[in-house]
Order: sequence, then structure tokens, then C-alpha cells
Amino acid sequence: MTEPFAESDEELMKLIASGNERALRTLVERHQNLVMGTVVRMIGATEAEDVAQQVFLNVWKSAPRWRPDARFTTWLLTITKRLVFNESRRRSRARLIPQSVEDRETPDFPDSGQSPDNILLDEELNLAIEAALGNLPEKERLAVVLRRYEELPYEEIARVLGCTLPAVKSLLFRARISLREQLAPYLRD
Repeated sequence: MTEPFAESDEELMKLIASGNERALRTLVERHQNLVMGTVVRMIGATEAEDVAQQVFLNVWKSAPRWRPDARFTTWLLTITKRLVFNESRRRSRARLIPQSVEDRETPDFPDSGQSPDNILLDEELNLAIEAALGNLPEKERLAVVLRRYEELPYEEIARVLGCTLPAVKSLLFRARISLREQLAPYLRD
């Protein structure tokens, strides 16, 4: 018979610290979408799985030293940030290159409810958004990803980035200006 599992991330981390692999699997299942979503939006899909695995490997290795000083997700995203920034630097500051339309799956026009023209326009806009995000400096990009896609509060973003609340607001302000400029051809008056 299997042992019952704790509900909280903190309890799971205590079990992981004692070498419980099942607790790690539970934690991975609980947070893999957060980590993968963040990594994919930061560096693209090509290396995302490897980086996400490295994040959870670091969780496993760091579990004995982990202390619940902040929310678990803040700590997890801090590890994610460090590894994503390292990967970006490893790529010699290469920016996210969106997939070309040809490399993506062909949209299924009949089932979409939209005209083929609208589907292609949406696809073009999505590619432009990905490219614009990829052109942002990494801290601005991560701030946008954490706020827009992961819906984190400003305070938690500040803890993940290791900066002040006003600095987060400034990063997001600059990022929005840059995105607005880059996406101007797609914005309506």
C-alpha cells in the first residue's frame, strides 16, 4: 500500500529532502505547466524540455537545504529564471526565433469556425508577438511572461527577479512600450 501524500508543496519538499521520489513526481506534475510555460516563452520550445528537467533536478538536489522563506513557486521560478538566463547567455544572447508558418502544423480550417484568412492573420499576429517578446531584454521578457501568462502579482515577480516592486513596474512599463512599438503595424487605432 502506498503512503498518503501531503497536500502542500512544503510537505512535499520535506519528503523530497528525505529522498522520496514519489513526492518529487507529485511536485513535478503539480508545477510542470508553470515551469514549461515560462521556459518556452523565454527561450522557445527547442531547449525547453531540457531546461525544465534541469529545474526539477535542481529541486531534487536542493531539497535538503530548502527553507520555506517564501512561497514555493517563487523559489521554483527563481531556479527557472537562473537556468533560463544561463541558457540565453549560452546561446550568446541569441533571441527567441519564432517558428516560421511553414514549420508549424497546418491549421484545420473546417473545424475552426474562422475563415482561412482570419486564421492566417491570427497566426501572423502570434508570430509577431513571439518575435517581439524575443527581442526584449531577458529581465523585461521574464517580467512580462510572469505577469501576462502566469498571472503572478507584482510582489512575487519582484522576489523572483530579485528586485524591488518599483523596478518590476519599470521593467513592465519599458517592455510594454517596446512591445507596442514593435507591434504597431498590428494594432488598430
